Amino acid sequence: MNQLNSILVEGNLVKDPSTKTLSSGNQVCAFTLASNRNYKNSNQVYEEEVSYFDVEAWSRLGIACAQHLKKGRGVRVVGRLKQDRWLDLDGKHKTKVKIVAEHVEFKPQKKEDGKAHTIPEAQETDLVQSLEEDEESAAVF
Repeated sequence: MNQLNSILVEGNLVKDPSTKTLSSGNQVCAFTLASNRNYKNSNQVYEEEVSYFDVEAWSRLGIACAQHLKKGRGVRVVGRLKQDRWLDLDGKHKTKVKIVAEHVEFKPQKKEDGKAHTIPEAQETDLVQSLEEDEESAAVF
């Protein structure tokens, strides 16, 4: 039985996403988001803490992210944590934890005319259905 590994994080992209096509033909879209947290310190003064999260989205979800996400765009990501491990050039062990997205919700953004831009509901429903079909293959990556 799989153990629970789930994360939900909301924030804004800190730069435009990057996309790669692997030799297998699969596409991956990588982006970094910043999530802000406000709290009162011991002096009862509000402070802001910013955390940065690296996210990757695969296959059709990655294609949709590459098409719709830009620097500053707000997103809500539901996914799982994945730890990469490798040896650097000096032979030292390195690790990095990132989020593998299973669902990405695009927040409305303002167009130049001041109106909010969202993905049409029919297109979003088609995307969610196709991602559910790809769910088993996404676990292979």
